[in-house]
Amino acid sequence: MNASVRLGLTSLRTHRRRFAGTFLAVFLGVAFLTGTLVMGDTLKASFDTMFADATSGTDAVVRSADAITTPGEAQGVRQPVDTALVRTVEAVPGVAAAAPNIQGAGQLIGADGKPIGGQGPPTLAGNWITDPGLNPYRLAEGRAPRASGEVVVNRGAAKKGSLHVGDTTTLRTPDPVRVTIVGLATFGGEDGMAQVTFTGMTRADAEKYLTARPGRAASIQVRAEPGIDRRELVDRITSVLPAGVEAITGDESAQESTDEISAQFLSVFTTFLLVFSGVALLVATFSIHNTFAIVVAQRTRDNALLRALGAARRQITASTLTEATAVAVTASAAGLAGGIGIAAGLQALFPAIGFPFPDGTLVIGTLSLLLPLAVGIVVCLASALVPALRAGRTAPLAALRETSVDTSGASRTRAVTGAGMLALAVALTLTGVLITPSLWSAGGGAALALAGFVVLGPVASTTVVRFLGAPLDRLRGVTGGLARRNALRSPKRTAATASALMIGVAVVSLFTVFGASLKATMDQTVSRSFAGDVAVSTPSFGAGGSGLSPALAPALQRLPEVDTAVGLGRGVAKVDGHGRALTVTDPAALRRTFDLGDVQGDLSALGGDGLAVDRTEAERQHLTLGGTARLTFTDGRTLPFTVRALYDRSELAGEYVITRAAWAPHRTQDADTLVAVAFADGVSTADGKAAVEQVAARFGNPEVQTRAEYAQSSARGIDMMLTLVYALLALAVLIALLGIANTLTLAVHERTRELGLLRAVGQTRAQLRAMVRWESLLVAAFGTAGGLGLGAFLGWVLVEASDGASDSAFAFALPPVRLAVVALVGLAAGALASLRPAHRAARLDVLRAVATE
Repeated sequence: MNASVRLGLTSLRTHRRRFAGTFLAVFLGVAFLTGTLVMGDTLKASFDTMFADATSGTDAVVRSADAITTPGEAQGVRQPVDTALVRTVEAVPGVAAAAPNIQGAGQLIGADGKPIGGQGPPTLAGNWITDPGLNPYRLAEGRAPRASGEVVVNRGAAKKGSLHVGDTTTLRTPDPVRVTIVGLATFGGEDGMAQVTFTGMTRADAEKYLTARPGRAASIQVRAEPGIDRRELVDRITSVLPAGVEAITGDESAQESTDEISAQFLSVFTTFLLVFSGVALLVATFSIHNTFAIVVAQRTRDNALLRALGAARRQITASTLTEATAVAVTASAAGLAGGIGIAAGLQALFPAIGFPFPDGTLVIGTLSLLLPLAVGIVVCLASALVPALRAGRTAPLAALRETSVDTSGASRTRAVTGAGMLALAVALTLTGVLITPSLWSAGGGAALALAGFVVLGPVASTTVVRFLGAPLDRLRGVTGGLARRNALRSPKRTAATASALMIGVAVVSLFTVFGASLKATMDQTVSRSFAGDVAVSTPSFGAGGSGLSPALAPALQRLPEVDTAVGLGRGVAKVDGHGRALTVTDPAALRRTFDLGDVQGDLSALGGDGLAVDRTEAERQHLTLGGTARLTFTDGRTLPFTVRALYDRSELAGEYVITRAAWAPHRTQDADTLVAVAFADGVSTADGKAAVEQVAARFGNPEVQTRAEYAQSSARGIDMMLTLVYALLALAVLIALLGIANTLTLAVHERTRELGLLRAVGQTRAQLRAMVRWESLLVAAFGTAGGLGLGAFLGWVLVEASDGASDSAFAFALPPVRLAVVALVGLAAGALASLRPAHRAARLDVLRAVATE
């Protein structure tokens, strides 16, 4: 072992408490990154297993060949196939069994009258397949459905809804159907397919309630005879299929489902977690750098003596990097174990709060271990590199003079550089969001603004801390003045310590501002576009929920309290070759309950071959009033539609509107997503809402809300997102807190003699503790103030960039109450971080402290 390594390890053993904060910062960052990667691997493997189990007995799947995919959706919509093909497939040599798979949306109502599921995972209903090889569900209790109205429910859904065998409840299909539970089923030995709910019906009921016309199925499941290769079976089946119908293997079907989940959810989820891992590691970088910078400054005399005794610069540098390497390796290795524990905790937590994660054992891939280990070591060494190089440049003569911590930082060069970076950041950002909309320009400007804040930190710290600490002289006397001067003593240290907290607060503020802006946008959209008095809807996210019965709006229209009730359904078609979502409704009634802005043409004249188009979308697709668009539906039919109206506002109405008569020949399972109701003149909101609720109760009891309530419920998902964001960012704030505590601890050690002298001239223990606490609060206040300003700016950038990248008008909003809470949390972090250093400072022995060199 060479002298540099031996010296570094000896120093680390002697002063190991100095690096406790650094160890924890690296540990937490690596643990979160490891947990994210392991969780991603585990989820992918679990979904792979789940879909493989679902198709384990299915050797081939017969389905429609073409799918229509609309923007923003990974799952395409396919036309059902004719169930008469079952007999054709059964006649193919090598086929042991074939069964139609009739599937659609079906949401059960629990014993408490509330819908089960619908908060993300699908709520499915379908025919109960009697062939056990083709049905992934197994009866755990009761029997299979035999008569109309009898159903089998997966055991997990029954537990959530407090339902049992023999109970009668309602199934939304979306038309309400009274059903009796005759059996409970499991999936692969579990209570269900992750958080998906499933209701199995007789084939006749499934055709009646889940399809527009009998004799249609989503697909046909096929089981091969023993010894028949799946690919060979698919080739044989393909030869007898009509045009527009295809056959794929069960393995390919499972892989498609996995890819769809990955594209739609898993990739977004893991990227989301990785972003927060990056934030945590960035915060850790500042804490680590600050620790080594202070340690090197404290060792100036020691390093100078070593240089005077003949140590080379590279030996001093290598000694410091040896300490950093030892901390990095041990903390990163511990972080790997901690990350696996985090992944196990997340795996248990998320399903409990409704996230659609299947069960499965933890999958720990090689990359999930090597990458966090490498990142932890690199981050720690990179953070320690500049202090190590500074240590190597220590002059031998420094041993002959008193040393102090570096107080540079307010140089003119730094000020000019930082101000130039901020000016360029503002110019780049304004160009990207206002002049030439570009996410790249806006993002580059935001990143440059962050760098500018960091560079200007030491320059700004002197002014800001002096301003924030000015009241302390009057409020806390000498103690407050000493705390302010201690915070001003080293601008670089103060800025570096505060920067970790600043980044955490900035990201929290960014999401707080963006979330408030999204809610304001939704309020603005509903206020501007929704002209009705109440809205009837079903709470659901993504593919969850069954929608509303198309019969609800006509039933409400017959009420004397109601002037207009219009339902908004959803269809899909290719418009001139591009997959697009269609709003299926009564266009004339739509205009009475929604503000569509300036309407050109006649909405009431759409008929069975007319189309109304949002003006922006019409320009994008080169459609003009009176022009023709060719719509291709999922049934393969392509028909010309005349553009008979153009409108300005599509936030709630969608980009394309057709009548129910035009959609009826091509529909599968029909459902409305929203029913808007306008009351007759003289009807109060309370009386009208009560009348609507009475009718809605007969249709599965969907929510009836006023305009304000509808806008608030639409923003429910934003609050859930913010809760998750705050929980994840708590890690970054914790690392920043550790950084402040570590800096204060090292500062107390550095000022041991000074603190002893203060105690010797009469400062009490309480005053000493207060001085350290106020110093910590000033540093935290500086970081919090900078974080709030930066976060608000970045939030504005994100809102404006989103506004430029979409057709919707985003509203920017600053939530003062939430930002005040963020500020209080930042200050509380500073107060909490000071507890241990303040306690330790107050316990110093006065005589020993005074005698310290």
